[in-house]
Amino acid sequence: MASGKEITTKIKSVENTKKVTSALEMVSASKIKKSQDLMFATRPYARMMLRIIGHLGKANPEYRHPFTVAHGPEVKKVGYIVISTDRGLCGGLNTNLFKAVLADMGQWQKDNVAVSMVTLGKKASAFFKNINVEIAGHAQELGEKPQIEDLIGAIKIVLDKYREQEVDRVFLAYNDFVNTMSQKPRVDRLLPLPDTDDEDIRDIWDYIYEPDAETLLDSVLVRYIESLVYHAVLENLASEHAARMIAMKSASDNASELIDELTLAYNKARQAAITQEISEIVGGAAAV
Repeated sequence: MASGKEITTKIKSVENTKKVTSALEMVSASKIKKSQDLMFATRPYARMMLRIIGHLGKANPEYRHPFTVAHGPEVKKVGYIVISTDRGLCGGLNTNLFKAVLADMGQWQKDNVAVSMVTLGKKASAFFKNINVEIAGHAQELGEKPQIEDLIGAIKIVLDKYREQEVDRVFLAYNDFVNTMSQKPRVDRLLPLPDTDDEDIRDIWDYIYEPDAETLLDSVLVRYIESLVYHAVLENLASEHAARMIAMKSASDNASELIDELTLAYNKARQAAITQEISEIVGGAAAV
């Protein structure tokens, strides 16, 4: 059995760890509301952009934008935009996402399809650098209030590759914020743009374009894709704070249980030492 001094040292160490985890839990709890507000604020814009893109995609049969057209019957290369956190201590949030991406990549690689990747966040960059995957671009340190300007460069790399037919499919991977207790890893197809299910779009009709359909569609579709990636970054940010809050609460609870166990062990060791001292005193007195 460990001595009383060793046990008290362990207790102090665990108590200090508990202070850190409790502080991180409170910080994440305070940040999650702000990140949720940012996330919810972008949802109406994303829905409306999706509706407009659906209208534009069906409205002009004479011109099809490259982002709405699939490349050939055979897929030779796919691209991924993977959104992760910059910091750790958020449970299995990043690990679950990376497993989902690897599973999806594995399906393509079975058919000898090459993979190119753009990572957003330090954890994704560090993880996929150790895998035989092309990292075409990277962005990190997006902060608590991500700005779309910080994402445009990485997004443009993917869009240019798709325009030039260097990649035939593009997927967006991120953690979807379901609620505070649940975050779901998602891998959604980004390009070619999927068809919309809007019930209002049943007949073929057209807009009046100014200056022309190609210029307008290019501007709107690029803005739409940027908004999708930006919204995914905000979803991932809210998921990060929720996951870290839960992970730190679990760590604090485990620390409390460990302190109780160590305290009990200390009391037993102390009682054993006292009992031994009494026995020695009684034995000495009997010998005299």
